[in-house]
Parts: sequence; C-alpha cells; structure tokens
Amino acid sequence: MSTMKAAVLESQGSIEVKQVPIPSVKADEALVEVKCIGICGSDVHYYEHGKIGRYEVKQPLILGHELAGVVVEVGENVQHIKVGDRVAVEPGVTCGRCENCKSGRYNLCPDVVFMATPPVDGAWAEYVAVRADFLFPMPDEMSFEEGALLEPLSVGFHAMKRAQVQPEDRVLVTGLGPIGQLAVAAARLFGVSEIYGSDVVEYRRELAKTMGVTDVCDPMTESLQDKVNEWSHGKGVDVIIETSGNAGAIAASTAHVKRGGKIVLVGLPAAASIGINVNELIDGEIDVLGVFRYANTYPAAIRALQSGKIQLEKTITHKFKLDDIQEALDMAIHQKNSSMKIMIYPK
Repeated sequence: MSTMKAAVLESQGSIEVKQVPIPSVKADEALVEVKCIGICGSDVHYYEHGKIGRYEVKQPLILGHELAGVVVEVGENVQHIKVGDRVAVEPGVTCGRCENCKSGRYNLCPDVVFMATPPVDGAWAEYVAVRADFLFPMPDEMSFEEGALLEPLSVGFHAMKRAQVQPEDRVLVTGLGPIGQLAVAAARLFGVSEIYGSDVVEYRRELAKTMGVTDVCDPMTESLQDKVNEWSHGKGVDVIIETSGNAGAIAASTAHVKRGGKIVLVGLPAAASIGINVNELIDGEIDVLGVFRYANTYPAAIRALQSGKIQLEKTITHKFKLDDIQEALDMAIHQKNSSMKIMIYPK
C-alpha cells in the first residue's frame, strides 16, 4: 500500500479528503498509524484565515497535531520503540543542538519542525512519520483519546511548571475553552485544591465544574474582581492562567493577582500590544510569564494521569470520521457554545 487517506487544506476555506503518498521512514523515525487526532484552535484558524501571524498557508497542507496511534514501522536506528507500541506523539521535532535545546527549553528552538504549521504537514491522515524520540509509549490503561489529549494538556502542564505552582496555591483560569479546561486538569495533577474559572459561556463553566474547579464566574453578568475578593478573602489569587487571549482579561489580571503573585499568559490576543498597569506589576512585584507550547511534559503527564483522578475524556464532546472533516470543522467554527474537543478518527 503506497497511498493513504488525508484531509488536505487546499486553500483558505477549502479542505478535501484525498489519497496522498504514505510518508517514507528515515533511519531515526517510526511510522505511526493514527488512531485518533483532535481539532485544535490553530487548525480552525488556518482553515478560516489561511495564516496565523507569520505562518501562512501557501501550498496544500495537512492539518492536525494532537494525536496518538500505533507504531507500524521503525527505522534502522530506532531502538526504544517497536512495531505494535501504542504511542502518544509530541508534534514538535527540534534540532537538539541549539542553545535552547541544550538548556532544556527546546520549545524555543528556532529550527523546530512542528506538525500542521506551514509548510510542515500535520496528521489528519491515516499515517504519519515521526522522529522516534518524540514518541512516548502509553500504558495499557491509557486510551488513544487520552494520548491525543496529552498535547493540549501539555500546554497547561507547562504553564504550571512555569509558575512553579504549589498545592496550596489559589489558581484562577480565565477562559475555559479546551486549553483552559486542560489547564484546570493540569492544576489538579499538581495537587491544587482551590481552582477557579471565568468564562462567558455557560456550557464551558458547567464543564469546568466537572473537571474540578471550585467555583466559576460569568464576567458578563458579575464582577470578576468581586468574585476574586470573595475567593481569596481580599488578597487576590496566587496564580492566574490566562488562556482566553481577551485583551480586557489580560489587562485586568494585575488587579486579580495577589502581591508577589504570578500571571501566566497562554492565549494569544488579536492585537500584539495591550495596555497593562505597570505600576501594579512593580508595586506588587508580580511575575508575568509567557508560555509557548511546552517542553519535557509528556513523560511526567503520562505518569500523573495514571493516578486516575483526572478524566480528560470529559472534554471530548464530538467524534467524526476523517471523511467527515468538513462537518467537524463546521461544528468547531459555528457551535462553540456546545462543543469542546472534537476528535477525528482516520480509520
């Protein structure tokens, strides 16, 4: 068999399921049969707008980067992975040689090859070839769905690591979309018991309650500042994980965090520059931390999930065949009030 089925973004707003060549495997790679793969906000953005920042779709592109599957072929130099292994796939392959890679912050590698980031093809397909050191064997009890969700969970996991979150911290997650929900899951895996959430969509707030938040706020109908004062007895929260990218939420974060607290910016705002109260940052000695993807998260997240106290699959609201990718995308775009994580099944 020399070809496989793949969903190809032909141009902005135009996607087609077609036959394409199965990737050939290099000496340090493995071929993975994709069992399930999620739709990410970036996939939707490329489909709708054709670009994100400096990354522009200039030629046909296979989207998708949140996946798990089974190894069906290995290159001659691969030793730690074998045919038949169930694996989660980390989708950003880095050089391993630059200063950032050698310091352990390989997510900042300038030469990273990241799936579904133009011009690199992703994995909305039956098979994908991946450098084997970016494949992580999954325990038997971990589902393929959980394996695919390790990618967005890793963003939340990395945010917790950046903020050095401790179990006794009060954590506020602003924006309860897929990344926000999995940031809540990550906070729980870090032992946090007081987790609060804010979102304008009722469905997302209700789902967050099932994911482990202590309380939620609808910033359209109630004052988030009043809620923060109530939750923290007027002190402010220890850590804010901002995932919405909303300019107002980012600007207000300095008022919600306590003196000496931390603000972690995850969501990308529409505008590159946002006004923020620098006096509050300085006077309160508040740390502001950026998060770009993740690094060194997969093994730790896999081990943490084996505790069984987090059910990631609660975030999956819909499942589609790869042949129905257009319907899945339409749902992701037009039904944000009732859908969360959408999974695609190539076979």
